Amino acid sequence: MFGFMKKRELIQAVSDHTGADKKTATNLVEGTINVILATVAKGEIVNISGFAKFAKIKRPARMGRNPATGATIKIAAKTVAKITALKGFKDIALGVSPAPKLNKAGAVAAAAAKAAPAKKAVAKKAPAKKAVARKAAPKKAAPKKKAAAKKVVARKAAPKKAAPKKKAAAKRK
Repeated sequence: MFGFMKKRELIQAVSDHTGADKKTATNLVEGTINVILATVAKGEIVNISGFAKFAKIKRPARMGRNPATGATIKIAAKTVAKITALKGFKDIALGVSPAPKLNKAGAVAAAAAKAAPAKKAVAKKAPAKKAVARKAAPKKAAPKKKAAAKKVVARKAAPKKAAPKKKAAAKRK
């Protein structure tokens, strides 16, 4: 249901959005990640405005409770990694603000498209009216197709059975 983006997909998306080749995009993404990791490992905080804050936090020793028994236990001091989503990221993720537009075909193709949009827009206006007129006629035939489609019963193919193995004794005879 919910998809996620892998590192190679992120690199491809950066490449498409910026118009850079895949090798350059790989160097940019991996370089950014490496700089963040090295900086946080030193104990410094990395704050990317409107996106996230990365930090290494030292938690002191404290007293806690075992939820099963209710007994008091001592929790040891530890260091943890903390990533905090900032307001700009939260607003976009929750739909309060619109997400940024991505270039699918690259910056070079986008620049070429911006150079001559007027000619293409004029040419597309006339066929669009014809397409609307054509779409109106087939609407009457659509219910017939749906009724026929309901009668079709989908069947699951039976799994193939493996052929019985011949015995070694049968081969010798």
